Amino acid sequence: MTDAATAVDARQTNWILADPVRRHAAERPESPALTFGSNTLTYAQLDARASRVANALRLLGVGAGDRVALLSKNRPEFFEVMFGCSKIGAVMAGLNWRLAPAEITAIVRDAEPTVILVADEQRALLTDEACEVASIIAVKSLDTEYEPWLAGASIGDPCVTVGDDAVVLLLYTSGTTGLPKGVELTNRGMSFSRQLANDVWEFRPDSVNLVGMPMFHIGGCGYGMAAFVSGGHTVLLRDLDAASIVEAIQLHRVTNAFFVPAVIQSILQAPGIAEADLSSLELLCYGASPIGDAVLRNAIAVLGCGFTQAYGMTETSGTIVSLPRSDHDPDSDRAHLLRSCGKAVPWVELKIFDPALGAPVPVGEVGEVWVRSDMNMKGYRAKPDETAATLTAGGWLRTGDAAYVDDDGYIFLFDRYKDMIVSGAENIYPAEVENVMYGHPAVAEVAVIGVPHDRWGETPMAMVVLKAGLMSDAIPTADDLLQFTRQSLARYKCPTAIEFVGELPRNASGKILKKELRAPYWLGRDRRIS
Repeated sequence: MTDAATAVDARQTNWILADPVRRHAAERPESPALTFGSNTLTYAQLDARASRVANALRLLGVGAGDRVALLSKNRPEFFEVMFGCSKIGAVMAGLNWRLAPAEITAIVRDAEPTVILVADEQRALLTDEACEVASIIAVKSLDTEYEPWLAGASIGDPCVTVGDDAVVLLLYTSGTTGLPKGVELTNRGMSFSRQLANDVWEFRPDSVNLVGMPMFHIGGCGYGMAAFVSGGHTVLLRDLDAASIVEAIQLHRVTNAFFVPAVIQSILQAPGIAEADLSSLELLCYGASPIGDAVLRNAIAVLGCGFTQAYGMTETSGTIVSLPRSDHDPDSDRAHLLRSCGKAVPWVELKIFDPALGAPVPVGEVGEVWVRSDMNMKGYRAKPDETAATLTAGGWLRTGDAAYVDDDGYIFLFDRYKDMIVSGAENIYPAEVENVMYGHPAVAEVAVIGVPHDRWGETPMAMVVLKAGLMSDAIPTADDLLQFTRQSLARYKCPTAIEFVGELPRNASGKILKKELRAPYWLGRDRRIS
């Protein structure tokens, strides 16, 4: 047995993210591990490239605990760098290429990466200001410098030992104050990829997993571990478009995939879908919002596979609640369960708490979802106050989501204690959008709320009060405000609609009553969050 495989055995419970690739490289080296486009890496090749990344990083001075950032659309280097960082105890930080340059700069300043790897296509997002962070020792192009850089590094596995609670991934999610928060995920938290893959998503060594969610997202790098921990084959897509998905399923005989419901709808509408051979599909996992009855019926007819719903968040290292395939029959007497996100997975403790009292509420009553498990994040990087507000002394993580649990333990999400908007699986915090819009000289007050959207689940809408006494040529149109917002924020965060109002409703203390603003748009809908 190789030294690397022996290291895996010696650690046993002290699992690190690179261990599955190490093990399969030792036990089934020629099995396909990762396909991107027309190129496929075997487990032996992927493991060797990850070792080269690890050693190339060490030559630059990267050590345990240091951050390595990657800014690019999906490409195989994500997994190579992720596993390479793991082999030396470094931390992989995926950067969201959908953000504006100013947002990227804020994240880089927070993460303080030692090395940044960037695709030429995204290089313009990385400003000079971002590159001037004192800790950065190298910024390398994935397109022109990556291969020569790896070629000069040793192929030997460094086998650096780190603890279960060592941070392995740093994934950023916007904060309620508009500032980014770096979610620190540990080896222990990510080790549950094994149970999720085997016990929830039904993976086997011969499974073929289609990964199309962005790799900076837990739905990309987290779900993307499922085939690796099982010894299966991962097919990575650069862009998540329906045509590419359908082509990949047929070409690679894909058995498993994860999509948001909006993507499932786009697949069903893809040209030639009725003639496509999708018979290899076994289980399709979806998340971010419930699947509509009509969409599910159509998907069952067209795709002919099983479905399972996943609920989780970056702070929980991914999926913590699952609605299995057996609960996806729209014609059964249990069809109402399709409005549920399922039950907590066995190794996660979930309770509904009164957030004000910090005490559990009775079955059937709405409260805040709290979870306790080894999957919970270590904290928010360099943000002790935000960490303390989310992680309780008793080990509970407060999700900010409101829900109730029925007598059988099924969880029904209802509303959001926080004002976060989830649009197409992307988190949007109104405060961040409002802060930008307040910068317009004509805006006196603004409130951003989430309103229903057939494709994306919900989408941001801005209620704007203009300053009094504006000259006619200074009064902006809705389009003017949209263009202003897009100068500073990623497009998906910007409002899709703007309504001009005379005033905003407030309570006695002056707080804007967003619940009142949202209420008319959500009438007749029994689930208001993803």
